[in-house]
Amino acid sequence: MRKFSIAVHGGAGTLVRSQMTLEKEKAYKTTLSLALDTGYSLLQNKGTATEAVAAAVRILEDSPLFNAGKGSVFTAEGVHEMDASIMEGKTRMAGAVSLVRGIKNPISLARDIMEKSDHVFLAGEGAMQFARSLGYTFEEESYFYDALRYQQWQDLKDTSNFSLDHANTSDSKFGTVGAVACDTYGNLAAATSTGGMTNKRYGRIGDSSVIGSGTYANNDTCAISCTGSGEYFIRGVVAYDISCYMEHKGVSLIEAAHWGIHDRLQKLGGDGGIIAVDAMANIAMSFNTEGMYRGFASSTGNREVSIFSD
Repeated sequence: MRKFSIAVHGGAGTLVRSQMTLEKEKAYKTTLSLALDTGYSLLQNKGTATEAVAAAVRILEDSPLFNAGKGSVFTAEGVHEMDASIMEGKTRMAGAVSLVRGIKNPISLARDIMEKSDHVFLAGEGAMQFARSLGYTFEEESYFYDALRYQQWQDLKDTSNFSLDHANTSDSKFGTVGAVACDTYGNLAAATSTGGMTNKRYGRIGDSSVIGSGTYANNDTCAISCTGSGEYFIRGVVAYDISCYMEHKGVSLIEAAHWGIHDRLQKLGGDGGIIAVDAMANIAMSFNTEGMYRGFASSTGNREVSIFSD
C-alpha cells in the first residue's frame, strides 16, 4: 500500500501560554484529534483525499471552539457569514462558497459546487439558492450563537473596527480551519473553512474561499490550506505560489512551505500559517505566529497534535 497522510489546522495566531488553561488545551486537542482521526480512518479504508479533508473539516465546523461553522464570528450586522473551499489535486477541480448564512457545514456546500455544478465559486444568495435546490437544511441564527463570540462583537459593535480572529485582542477560539491529505492512490486534496472577521462590513471575503490564495491542490506539487491575515494571503497568492516554488525551483515541500510563510508572506507584512502535503505523503506545517492549532497523522505511524511553536 502507498503511504498516506493527513493534516488539520484550527487557525494560527497570538496564542498566549498564560491564557491557555489545561482545560482549554485539552478541549482544543480533543477536537483536533477527532478531526484528524476521522479523516485518517477514511484514508486507511481506501477513502479518497477529498472525502478525508471534507470529513475532517466538518468535525471542526461542528465545534464552537473554532471560527468556522458553529463557531463563526459575528458580522457588523450581528449575523454569521461563512466562506469555504475545496480542491482536488488530480483533476484540479475546485469548489468555493462565500457569504453564506445558515449553512451548518459550508465545506459540504463547497464540495457540492465542485461536484454538482458547472461552476467553481458561488456567493451570497445565489449560493444559498443552490443549497436549497440540493435540499440543504438551514440552521437558525441561534445555532451559531456563542457567548464569547458575542462579547467579541459587542467590544467592536457600532465602530468601524474589525478583528481578525488571531489578533492580539482575541485570546481564545482561534480561526480558520482546514485539512490536507494524500490518499492511497497518490491523490491530494485541500479544504478550508472560516467564519471571517468579527464586525466585518461590506461583504468582506478573505482568502479561505479563494482558490490559489487560501486553498490549493496539485498532484504534481502539493495540497495546501492556509490560515491568517487573509488580505495578505490573497495579495501574495500564497497557496499557489508555494506550489509554483516547488514546481519551478524543484525544492522540497518543507523548503517551499517555509519560504511561503517566512519569506513570501512576511515580506508583504502578513502573518499566519499553512499545512501542506505532497504526493509522497510528506507533511509540512509552517507558521510565523506564536502558535497554530494543528495535527497530522501518517501511515508511517507518525502522529502529533500541537498548539505552540515548541
